[in-house]
Amino acid sequence: MAGVTRYVVVGAGIVGLSTARRILSEQPDAQVTVLEKESAPARHQTGHNSGVIHAGVYYRPGSLKARLCRAGRSSMVRFCAENGIPVQVTGKLIVATDDAELPRLRALHERAVANGLRVRMITPAEAREHEPHVRCRAALHVASTGITDFGEVCRTLAALIGRAGGELRFGARVTGIAVRGGEQVVRTTTGELHADVLVNCAGLHADRVARLAGVTPPARIIPFRGEYYELRPQRRELVRGLIYPVPDPRFPFLGVHLTRMVDGSVHAGPNAVLALAREGYSWGRIDLRDVADLAAYPGLWRLARRHLGYGLTEVRRSLSLRRFAQSLARLVPAITEADLIRAGAGVRAQAIAPDGALVDDFLIVNRARQVHVLNAPSPAATSAFEIAKHIVARLPR
Repeated sequence: MAGVTRYVVVGAGIVGLSTARRILSEQPDAQVTVLEKESAPARHQTGHNSGVIHAGVYYRPGSLKARLCRAGRSSMVRFCAENGIPVQVTGKLIVATDDAELPRLRALHERAVANGLRVRMITPAEAREHEPHVRCRAALHVASTGITDFGEVCRTLAALIGRAGGELRFGARVTGIAVRGGEQVVRTTTGELHADVLVNCAGLHADRVARLAGVTPPARIIPFRGEYYELRPQRRELVRGLIYPVPDPRFPFLGVHLTRMVDGSVHAGPNAVLALAREGYSWGRIDLRDVADLAAYPGLWRLARRHLGYGLTEVRRSLSLRRFAQSLARLVPAITEADLIRAGAGVRAQAIAPDGALVDDFLIVNRARQVHVLNAPSPAATSAFEIAKHIVARLPR
């Protein structure tokens, strides 16, 4: 492709914005347009997450998630510090609350060491030095975990893209994509664009954008809603940093946990229930097209049959404040129902294969002059700059 290369990036979440910024930093003369159907950046997954900068404890050694998360933690902390964005490296505790969880905690310790992380198994007394109100049989201390405001990261990225000559088009929903003579012709609700390269970072709608581009995704996006509470201000002293349970390795969800945010508030959650809309932030939000897609997808039914008990537990906790509080009290016994205030919810875009398997790693599909990011749930926010580097290194120019 001779002359200036034209890029269209679909999606102004943290992965899309990081990718646009990376393109401009490597190719200052490139023409980069970011398309976002909402009126501002980070309106969905990025703007509804817990703000945790993950260290990379949970991910299979050698996987894309493990490699990009470990590098991404450092690059994210550095970016925040350089741009005046609140960031704290707090460390966190992953706690085993009964003897049955101890083998899983030890396995997690081994995985973290294999991923090159600075972690330490500690006793209950040592755990209480970090978190005086925690109850556990043992804990894993992860020193490099941090917290920030990923929404503010995105607003900063958007400003940097604009200053570098990129264009952000808000209120521009993609309605069609065609390839004509080597060009990517992208139709939107605000007009038609012509580009040389298309990068799909549409998050909750990434598989649909891929299909618009003529790509058959190897997995379907299934939305899972994560509901949060927060501790009343007078009870925030119960949590100093981050307290997590030992996760069930069969699932990508980390379990209900406690996180002190950069503003001092303490968030509790999330649980994980199937959402009835891709942007279903409450039980009352139902999208008939999304429901029909869910009902027609064999992969979801296979997943449901395999994990029915787990799913029912999550639904019960969603509908019962008492159950939610009990889950938190396993970590910090002093927490009661009266300490909790309902906070916001997020929706996780989880890719599920036709056989019902949860796609565990980041899933990035390359086609001729197209890149489609088809699975980028947590720790995508932590890893965003490294995901962008990975994408841009593989783009045609």
